Amino acid sequence: MFNMVMFLKQLSDTTRLRILLLLAVRELCVCQIMGVTGISQPLISRNLALLSRAGLVIERKEGKLVFYSLNGDMPRHYRKLIDELKEMAESDRTFSGDIASLAACEEFQKKTGRCDMKTFREFLEQRTEKKSKGQEMQD
Repeated sequence: MFNMVMFLKQLSDTTRLRILLLLAVRELCVCQIMGVTGISQPLISRNLALLSRAGLVIERKEGKLVFYSLNGDMPRHYRKLIDELKEMAESDRTFSGDIASLAACEEFQKKTGRCDMKTFREFLEQRTEKKSKGQEMQD
């Protein structure tokens, strides 16, 4: 029963749920998760640590970068529930925005040929500028 409660606690937090749903799409590094969600590095890292302790995500190091993915060894019924939640979230505005941001982030990284904190900051600046221009056009 304890494991089930721990699993459900991980799903009860918006940030952790967003991270899990993104990782259900593909493996990501911290800077990509930050770029997509707009959430600070300490908060992302804290939530990734909680998800890792719960056995839901695993990490892989590549140089200075750490990539996270869903744990392939998690119980099958946990993965099934995450897949169901991902399907449910497809009509959710936040998740749809995260997927669009992920595509934009990946495209930006392809153009720059980098995946690091500097690239993340450049991406966020570009994203903020586009949002500001969109607001100006609405006003």
